[in-house]
Amino acid sequence: MSDETSSTRDRLLAAAERLLLSKDPDQVSVRAVNAEAGLNSGAVHYHFGSREGLIAALLERELVPVWADRLAPIIRRSEQPDEGEPFSVADLVAAIVQPFEELVRTEKGRMLCRLLARTTLPRWRIPASSPWFSSAPFEVMLGRAMPELSVREISERWRLAFTLLLEIYGQASDPSSARPQIQSETLIAFLSAGLTAPAR
Repeated sequence: MSDETSSTRDRLLAAAERLLLSKDPDQVSVRAVNAEAGLNSGAVHYHFGSREGLIAALLERELVPVWADRLAPIIRRSEQPDEGEPFSVADLVAAIVQPFEELVRTEKGRMLCRLLARTTLPRWRIPASSPWFSSAPFEVMLGRAMPELSVREISERWRLAFTLLLEIYGQASDPSSARPQIQSETLIAFLSAGLTAPAR
């Protein structure tokens, strides 16, 4: 990718972020993003293929670094359970929940959580290149921890767990609001218990 192309993509992503912070996502059109970036009317489609591609690229740019460092040691432990600290499903859940907790403390983080939920829940798919935007790596780790479960049950449990996370954090309000907050420790314990429940 040339520096010019990268710069144009960055301008579009920055414009989309500004608009999404100030408006409901449904009100942020491709036309508005192109105008906010000061680019021609075909820029988003040229660089991202579609509005969906633009949103996916923004989520990927902002969220992958948030989880990557925390999940890397969890992956290593799931791949090599006999070396060093053993793999724990609770550790995997914590490595996912805790970044959500940090994100919802800021206005930008809450916007990203809402956007992730709105993008993922309807079709359970985001057109992003990172493997972290699919359920596969998480299901593999859960399968290693619970080999007595069928592939289907692993998939169903992970989908239930992540749907709950998206529902909770996708609707997160400002921490200063009066709305009751679910404690992360409670959520981690609840999800871990569900994921590791005995096989049917």
